[in-house]
Amino acid sequence: MVNDTISDMLTRIRNACLVKKRTVLITYTRMTIQIVEILEKEGLINSYEIVSKKNLKKITQNTDVSQESNLKEIQIFLKYYTKYKTQYYKLTTIKDKKAQSALKNQIKLLQGKQGRQKTSCITNLRRISKPGLRIYANNKELPRILGGAGIVILSTSKGIMTDREARFRRIGGELLCSVW
Repeated sequence: MVNDTISDMLTRIRNACLVKKRTVLITYTRMTIQIVEILEKEGLINSYEIVSKKNLKKITQNTDVSQESNLKEIQIFLKYYTKYKTQYYKLTTIKDKKAQSALKNQIKLLQGKQGRQKTSCITNLRRISKPGLRIYANNKELPRILGGAGIVILSTSKGIMTDREARFRRIGGELLCSVW
């Protein structure tokens, strides 16, 4: 049983991004589904779907009767972009024209074979407010992550929203996590 579902969700997404997985399963709660909707709206993940988990057996104390329960999970499809790995070659030091053109041809052949790197759109996920230490901020004290390039997800009286939306509505709340 997990006490802090938000930090569990962030850790699962972070670990899946590190090993370059396409999908990750997280537990379904109303809070996590709203955070996943914000991540999709901001373009940090491709999509998500709600999957029901069956065939989970509960064993009662007196008998070995198994009951099926419908637990839900959220399957998140992570978003990656391809980054081509290239190196800088100094061609000005070669004085021979034939050798320089041969090296240019070799570089053109190698550029396709150097490989692609899958780089995650999510660089970092950080939990701000924890169960042991809650952190609140009003609309003037909301932090800006990387000068507005990242987002802070916060829980307000109007629901869960990003820092930009909270500044626009002039409300504050509990800072849940930061994503960039």
